[in-house]
Amino acid sequence: MHMHKFEKIWLILGTVALLIFLTVLGVSAFYLGNQPPSCLVTIDPEKVDTTAPFNDPGLHKVDGKDWDYELVFVASAFSYSPAKVEIPKGATVKIIATTKDVIHGFEVAGTNVNMMLEPGYVSEYTATFNKVGENLIICNEYCGVGHHMMSAQIEVVSK
Repeated sequence: MHMHKFEKIWLILGTVALLIFLTVLGVSAFYLGNQPPSCLVTIDPEKVDTTAPFNDPGLHKVDGKDWDYELVFVASAFSYSPAKVEIPKGATVKIIATTKDVIHGFEVAGTNVNMMLEPGYVSEYTATFNKVGENLIICNEYCGVGHHMMSAQIEVVSK
């Protein structure tokens, strides 16, 4: 079979680009330790209200960690608990959330905070809120007839 010289050049360039891509991906995954998020923390959905930290949802100051506050949310039947939270500007917050009933979304509009909450699993995300104002939390996973009313609010206030 005869191949034109330009076909050979493009075939070689494509193969080299693929090998470079796979090498970078392999180095990133294995050598640098980058791994996809996994659901390592589980919880009994029927005992969420009696299991720490979900027995006391809200904002809690922590010491000796890489973050300043822990923000605990529980999603259930078309609501988040707590419905409104105030966070100091510039604070690094670890958001810890779960759900008691069905799959819910947890998106802080206008930020990159976006999690899927599944019954039996704990989702975590660390974020820094540097802009003063109100941030709307919405459910971006259809969860039933009251889905459109499911929201909460994070208000970032000056220290």
